This record gives sequence, C-alpha cells and structure tokens, in this order.
Amino acid sequence: MPMVGTRVPETPLALHRPGPARVQDYLLGGKDNYAADRDLAQRILRVVPQAAGAARAARSFLGAAMALLAGRGVRQFVDLGCGLPRTDNVHQMAARRTGGTRVVYVDHDPLVIAHARALLIDGGNVAALRADIRDPDAIMGSPEVRRLIDPAEPVALVFSGVLHFVPGAEEIVAGLAAATAPGSALVVSHATGDFAPEAVAEAARLYREAASLPVRPRGGAEIARLLGPFRPLPPGVTPLVPVGPGRPPGEPVMYGAVGVR
Repeated sequence: MPMVGTRVPETPLALHRPGPARVQDYLLGGKDNYAADRDLAQRILRVVPQAAGAARAARSFLGAAMALLAGRGVRQFVDLGCGLPRTDNVHQMAARRTGGTRVVYVDHDPLVIAHARALLIDGGNVAALRADIRDPDAIMGSPEVRRLIDPAEPVALVFSGVLHFVPGAEEIVAGLAAATAPGSALVVSHATGDFAPEAVAEAARLYREAASLPVRPRGGAEIARLLGPFRPLPPGVTPLVPVGPGRPPGEPVMYGAVGVR
C-alpha cells in the first residue's frame, strides 16, 4: 500500500476515501473502519459474496504459515503492508511455536501504524515502521529493521493480501530477497481471478474507482513466478477456500504460498 519514502511525512488521513487496511478490517468484522470503507466493502460483497470468507481464509493461512516457519526455526519476521492489528498477529502466531521471535510491522497508513504502536509493541522485540514497501533498500536499512533483524540469519518476509495493490511486485520481492540469508522465507496471499474471473475483475474495478488504487489479481502461474528465488513448500501455490458461517464458501478468490530460499 504504497507511498514514497521510508518515513512518510505526516499528512491528514483521507477518511472520505476507502483504505485497503480499513476495508479488510470491515471484511474481518472489525470496528476500525469508516463510512467510505464500509461502502466499498459492501459493494464488493455484492459482486463477490465470498470476499469476507476469503479474508478469513487468508488470515487462517497466515497463522498456518507462521507456525510452519517458526517450527522450521525462523525467528525473524517482517510483515510488509501489515494492516490493522487483529486479536492474533504475526509475533503472537510465531511465538506460540518458538521463543525469541523478532517482528517488524511495516505499513504506509498512519492509522495502521498508530494502532500497531499502541497495541502490538511487546517489549523490545516488536517494532512498527511507517514506510513504502516499494523501497526495499530503505526498509531493510531503517533503524527498526537494523535493530531487530540480523541479516546473517533467516528472515520471513510476509505479504498478506497486499501485493495485488502494488505495481512492480516482482521488483519488490527481488529487492528484498537480495537482502536475505539462505533459509529465509516468503509468505504471500494474493487475489486471483482464476476461479471467478468476471466477479473479481468487477471487484477490482470498484476498488480502483473508489480508492484510486491499482488492483492486479494474478493467476497461479504468475504468483509462482512472483516467488522468485524462494522455492515453494508443499502444497505450493494453493487456492484459499473461503471460510465462515452462513453461506456456501463460493469459489476461491485468493491464493496462498510459502517459499524458502
């Protein structure tokens, strides 16, 4: 969710325009959203009724990925485009499987960072950085990352539901991969039109019109290429089946993948 610069100048929140983190918050049943966010989310749900279930599936996938990587010994995590805090977040998910975890949360949205600093900072092992994820060098060179992330040790780069909003995603992943040690990991959940192409295309159009954000759903093969030097762990790039009560799950509209160098 991009803006230019690592430390973004403080600017007034444009709450009249929907924000990706707040729309996601609404889809997940949160309360940190505003009228514009709810309006867009409701219009998307009319086109893609399984969107809320897909958001829950992506969150469930994130938890499984954190458990998998922590179980493999990864203790460092950079959550890029982290979104608003939930009741269970990356540092908590990983800490259930291993000790000594260190996490940097990164987002451009000042509301997200304000919430993260208020709710997520836990001792000295968690930091929140307001930054542009399109600038990997600046992020990896930031004081927050230099303090918590040892470049000689494996680190997990987490992109949960964000890369479909960012032009040049391939370059972002490649730039960050170049700064990671062997054994590092990439976690991606990403919108796709492979199973419901017309509905997803219309939802992407609604998003672009309301939020002035590019939205690029990718197919499974494209997401596999997006992993770059990170080798997919089984089951590879996999559809995330929408979950939740009240209605049939519908076709998947997200993929998930975990890759390791």
